[in-house]
Amino acid sequence: MNGVRIHKTGAAEIIQSSDGRLTLSVPINFKRRSGRKQVTLPNGQPGLPRPWDTAATSLQLALARGHKWLAMLESGEVGTMTEIAKREGIDNSYVSRMVNLTTLAPDIIDGILLNELPDRLTLFNLAVDPPALWEEQRARMLGCLESSP
Repeated sequence: MNGVRIHKTGAAEIIQSSDGRLTLSVPINFKRRSGRKQVTLPNGQPGLPRPWDTAATSLQLALARGHKWLAMLESGEVGTMTEIAKREGIDNSYVSRMVNLTTLAPDIIDGILLNELPDRLTLFNLAVDPPALWEEQRARMLGCLESSP
């Protein structure tokens, strides 16, 4: 990157040269957080968190496991969910429930990935025998939320 300079302080400004090029000056500051560099805003506030800086929720981990195990089944790496359970040293029903998560409606999966589902909605509510139709999944999810205290 020819001509790139990093200044840690100063005011933000845009400079236009006579040939039409623009130079954008943005004050930044770097801080180390757990061995990683973090850019802070001029007011001292940290920048937006990066996805890898936050720990995955239990629902997100379960969804990832379900997709991993489904891929293993589809690729022929394993023949059955029982084989996955033996490899992982876990119960066969747990594998089955995690694979069930891969059939959830896209908006429910988005809610899991964005961590926007209510805390009252549990892995059990989503993974145990989900309906095949997405509308029925949404209705069940709403029913679980309405029946929770």
